[in-house]
Amino acid sequence: MSEQYKPINWNKIEDAIDKATWEKLTEQFWLDTRIPLSNDLDDWRKMTKAEHNLVGKVFGGLTLLDTLQSQDGMTSLKENIRTQQEEAVLNNIEFMESVHAKSYSSIFETLNTEAEINEIFAWAETDEFLQYKAQKINDIYHNGTPLQRKIASVFLETFLFYSGFYTPLYYLGHNKLNNVAEIIKLILRDESVHGTYIGYKFQLGFNELSETEQADLKMWMYDLVFDLYSNEEKYTHELYDEIGWTESVLTFLRYNANKALMNLGQDPLFPDGAEDVNSVVMNGISTTTSNHDFFSQVGNGYRLGEVEVMSDEDYNF
Repeated sequence: MSEQYKPINWNKIEDAIDKATWEKLTEQFWLDTRIPLSNDLDDWRKMTKAEHNLVGKVFGGLTLLDTLQSQDGMTSLKENIRTQQEEAVLNNIEFMESVHAKSYSSIFETLNTEAEINEIFAWAETDEFLQYKAQKINDIYHNGTPLQRKIASVFLETFLFYSGFYTPLYYLGHNKLNNVAEIIKLILRDESVHGTYIGYKFQLGFNELSETEQADLKMWMYDLVFDLYSNEEKYTHELYDEIGWTESVLTFLRYNANKALMNLGQDPLFPDGAEDVNSVVMNGISTTTSNHDFFSQVGNGYRLGEVEVMSDEDYNF
């Protein structure tokens, strides 16, 4: 007789973090269709061609990375789960990554012409530095060990996304594109939970390794950070040199690379702290939203899963 199929029992929890994460993610469920993006059109019309180009490319890049996470990332992580509830949580994360990817298309549909949208997606499919990081992470998802896959996932969610997040957060800090930024804050809130949860699962496995195995994996991990950051420097120069924000974005990236390492239970690598990041961007992360009824489109926040103030503690359970 074949092995018995086991129903998932949420009344018998092996790991309390699974249940807590499931509840957190379902409480903060949201959809892009409830954000009135058209309210940002006045701001958009006043922005320069260089700014339009930047916004299009950063969101094109984020669309590609969220697609990678939803189509390959979570599938690879589900191959090595500790509990049935963990797979349920990863299913939730997989769906929300698809919501994130779709959200950028809603932004494009509101702000851009069809020709501009086609140009943005063509750029995302061919840009050397964007494709490098996507292919690097995807190769680990398909060929890495279970713990290496978790490292790649945390680096993607807590580090590599942030070269794109900088732009809407900067504009939010200057009271521009507020509804676009609302979506980004909702995505940020999700990613902070995703990164800490997968980082926690990594630490459980890491702590079971021998000292030699831990040392080898840490060397691999820090080599990967250096490689990804080197590529991210080139990507950031490509996107931000024209508008003059490059060095500020790189500081933000180093800060979030440290956050990714901390999610994995490791020591930070770079000297950059929150105090070194552009205060306008940090204020943008910390700005709360106005609430409204989930079933109306009045206002730009949610009562169901309110956007909360982001802080360093959001990166930890």
